[in-house]
Amino acid sequence: MTVKKPLVAAVSALALTSSLSALAAPMKIGVLVPLTGDLQSYGEPALKATQLAAKEINAAGGVMGEDVQIASGDTQTSPQPGVSAAQKLVNVEGVSGIMGALSSGVTIPVAQSVSKPGKIPQISSASTSPVITSLDDGDFLFRTVPSDAFQGVALSQITADKGYKTVSIIYINNDYGKGLAEAFTTAFEKQGGKVASTVAYEKGQPAYRGELQQADKGDPEALVLIGYPENGQTILRQALEGGYFRNFVFTDGMKAPELVENLGAEYLNGSVGTVPQARSDSPGAQHFSTAYEEAYGAVPPKPYLDTAYDAFYLMALAAEAAGSTDGVAIRDHLREVANPPGEQVGPGEFEKAVKLLKAGKDIDYEGASGSVNFDDNGDVPGTFGEWTFEDGKIVTKRIFEPKMPK
Repeated sequence: MTVKKPLVAAVSALALTSSLSALAAPMKIGVLVPLTGDLQSYGEPALKATQLAAKEINAAGGVMGEDVQIASGDTQTSPQPGVSAAQKLVNVEGVSGIMGALSSGVTIPVAQSVSKPGKIPQISSASTSPVITSLDDGDFLFRTVPSDAFQGVALSQITADKGYKTVSIIYINNDYGKGLAEAFTTAFEKQGGKVASTVAYEKGQPAYRGELQQADKGDPEALVLIGYPENGQTILRQALEGGYFRNFVFTDGMKAPELVENLGAEYLNGSVGTVPQARSDSPGAQHFSTAYEEAYGAVPPKPYLDTAYDAFYLMALAAEAAGSTDGVAIRDHLREVANPPGEQVGPGEFEKAVKLLKAGKDIDYEGASGSVNFDDNGDVPGTFGEWTFEDGKIVTKRIFEPKMPK
């Protein structure tokens, strides 16, 4: 019985040492993005967006007076490599939080096997699967992009606006593809539309003619393609070569200029798509666009750059509010810095935010991507952009809030 007091004292000392270490250590944030694989072309711009955020934060004095650091990991757009990269970020690099992953099929296993057990907050800037809303993640998984439960509605509205009554769907067989296909089908049928066929595809195949033959049944007027550029362009090429489809509707994962380079502008003109997108006239959006251009040149026509920037900013602000780099403390302060009430601060205003926090005042970060008010599930609201291909260029037609069908 006499060993209990020394044991308790040792445990208490260890906890105190760990706590002091979390207070004193410079903050390091993991950036988990695809630098190879299907979403490779999205990974590098997202990484640059977080580097921009880090540069601004450090220029404003850093987090608790120390420069915030970045450790990056390549998910390879695949679950197992993504989990391995996340484990390295946590166990080797010692990150206090993770921005990422981009694809839902990677974000979900990372949350369940790394973030939750490791008590590390994770904010995805691009994972839109509705599954994430009710995921058992210990409240360690957040996202700065709205759920596909809303994108499915937005997608159904632009499809109906094109005059299509009957369509078929080909979707990538993962959480993102399946969830968005289901959300679109529900919304489109409530609007009076018909989905003739719904076909899943596996990535990395040399040909998708079998899937196209299935999707061509039932006289569809257009193909709704829910996927990523690497295999999506193969599906499009074979759809055109085989005469299966000429009209296409895309989602955020297919918003990629390389489709024009590889297929030809004339085959894509008039195709439409949706993407979570902030209104470009907000102060936060304008600051981000200008700062990104100054740092790297033109902002590429890729989604989820502003949401990556916001995720990084929020992680740093939560640590500042907590006065700690401890993962649980950061998690517990994310809603505090992102949600009302509080004085609004935005991109490029880290120094102002720190002064307010030190004065004991609440802050409400209004992001480059718009409102990032986290609900109980770590989800955010959002608006969507309708985009199209015009003469080989990606053009935003409008930004709108989808109307939920009754």
